[in-house]
Amino acid sequence: MTGSALAGTRAPSWVLCDRCRLPIYGKRLLRAQGVCPECGHHRRLTAVERLAQLLDPGSERPIEAPAVAEDMLGFVDQVPYRDRLSDARRRTGLHEAAIAALGRVCGIPVAAVVMEFEFMGGSLSNGVGELITVTAELALEESCPLVIVCASGGARMQEGALSLMQMVKTSQALLALDNAGIPTVSIITDPTFGGVTASFATLCDVIIAEPGARMGFAGARVIERTIRQQLPDGFQTAEFLLEHGQVDAIRTRAQLRGTLHRLLSVLAARPRRTDVGNKPVSTPARRPPALLTEARQLPAVDSWDIARMARNPSRPCTLDYIRMLIDDFEELHGDRLGGECPATVGGVGMLDGRPVMVIGQQKGHTAAELNQRNFGMPLPAGYRKAARLMRLAAKCGIPVLTFVDTGGAYPGVSAEENGQALAIAENLKLMCGLPVPIVSVIISEGGSGGALGIAVADRVLILANAFYSVISPEGCAAILWRDAAAAPQAARALRLSARDLLEMGVVDGVVAEPDGGAQADHEEMAQRLGDALRAALDELRSVPGPELVAARRARYRAFGRSPANSCSTTDARMPA
Repeated sequence: MTGSALAGTRAPSWVLCDRCRLPIYGKRLLRAQGVCPECGHHRRLTAVERLAQLLDPGSERPIEAPAVAEDMLGFVDQVPYRDRLSDARRRTGLHEAAIAALGRVCGIPVAAVVMEFEFMGGSLSNGVGELITVTAELALEESCPLVIVCASGGARMQEGALSLMQMVKTSQALLALDNAGIPTVSIITDPTFGGVTASFATLCDVIIAEPGARMGFAGARVIERTIRQQLPDGFQTAEFLLEHGQVDAIRTRAQLRGTLHRLLSVLAARPRRTDVGNKPVSTPARRPPALLTEARQLPAVDSWDIARMARNPSRPCTLDYIRMLIDDFEELHGDRLGGECPATVGGVGMLDGRPVMVIGQQKGHTAAELNQRNFGMPLPAGYRKAARLMRLAAKCGIPVLTFVDTGGAYPGVSAEENGQALAIAENLKLMCGLPVPIVSVIISEGGSGGALGIAVADRVLILANAFYSVISPEGCAAILWRDAAAAPQAARALRLSARDLLEMGVVDGVVAEPDGGAQADHEEMAQRLGDALRAALDELRSVPGPELVAARRARYRAFGRSPANSCSTTDARMPA
């Protein structure tokens, strides 16, 4: 049975699952949105069904399919192309391999396009390309997000090079939305291949895949027949794609609307641009008692003791702070270049109702978690994922919060082969020019360029028992003292404590920790950190983008210069 059998008001009595081959009561399958309740297999649905599942009931306003030139080649294979078109229209009841509408998802206005695989394999034609482009233009006009549900075998061969040109046309339409700061979401269903994946399906800001959905440029059979390569198990499935950094998330149909609501609530929250137009309304700046801004407010401490304290595995990690501070967090995965870094986490959420992009380095508390997260040492894919998310934050005009907690970037052979140094360098350059507020906090260990790769910011904070250094004390001792046992001496010489960093102007403020350190009371530590983050955002949120960038550049320009010929670090900061 095809998915179209679910569309009618009368469901068939029994349906055989395509995967597990077990019989399913038709009404039960209908209630499950076409998902087998026994094995979780997501059956193929029609475009009409998908649009009905996606949009709020009664909100749909159909977008008429525009008129386009058809069969300009007079193409004939086993049957004339015109006959194939007529047959597809008769069988599906659709004019083309996609439908579109304006509507709402959980109350949020969207423009949506849904592809129909049963119409000539969902192939990208002049008609489909024009419909996607027109819908994107309406999204631009209405200033609402664009959601595309993809299902396709690729560009339509019967329309020749003109179908190829639709890849450019649709990519150009998404570029216009990028320039306007309008978010886009691609939903990958099974199957999605060819020219569709090499254009709009993978160009959206966020890519969500259904479980088991296959996506790729060349299909598995093409690869095997062309280069005789043995393909790995699960190749090109959603799970494979998530592992290799190609999609942000896998969601079941039951989860999809909730996920879209959380994503769009953040990404579509406006004002989008901080460099033009009216300034957002600012709330009065607060300076919570937990934030210390003068070195004399902090006791002199032994730097080696601080280094050991910062490495305590019981201290809260990035995901702990996200859980305690960020509402409706949706984690996003992958660098879109083939990598996913378990040591780098990021996503969107709300801090007291304010949309934020959160990025951090994650270690974990147990030996298993530390191993799984690579001991918090990011791979090149981690820095590239962070860069992708920061660009998305800039596009949508939302602040960036980063949590730094790493002994350093991963030093292995694979990291070097994949451009570890360049990945960090590109982030430094990107963050210097990002036109949205950036607040960074060193929550435990800030090691070398691995930490700096996500720590260029308008406000840099540090927890009282955290440290930030050009190198680990052990590394410094091994190189300069030629004796790892000299690590305590090296730590003192590096002046890596929060007090020293505040005195040098490397950080803007120190967040006091509860008695016994952050590890003694996670909730209290999160409350103090949350107060400090809110205060920082209050100071920055009304500053236009160009002023943010200018002040940030002045801040870093001043480091290391003589006070006689440069502005101080304090002068380089924006007024509170």
